[in-house]
Amino acid sequence: MDQELFNRVEAALKTIRPYLEADGGDVELLEITGGDTARLELKGACSTCSMSHMTMKAGIEETIKRAVPEITSVLAVRN
Repeated sequence: MDQELFNRVEAALKTIRPYLEADGGDVELLEITGGDTARLELKGACSTCSMSHMTMKAGIEETIKRAVPEITSVLAVRN
């Protein structure tokens, strides 16, 4: 795995994490696959929230893609 790319995605997540934490949630970057897909796990309240799809698309995915244009796909997975 490209550690520099992983670190850049993690840095992007740090900018949105306070908003998730304010609602009792969080997000964890699990891995980057294929060099362009970030696999994330929503945690806490975010894992069961009915708005989690919108949070993922409009918030998390856009934040990552803006900061790290090499990432073309963001997937939420359940562990």
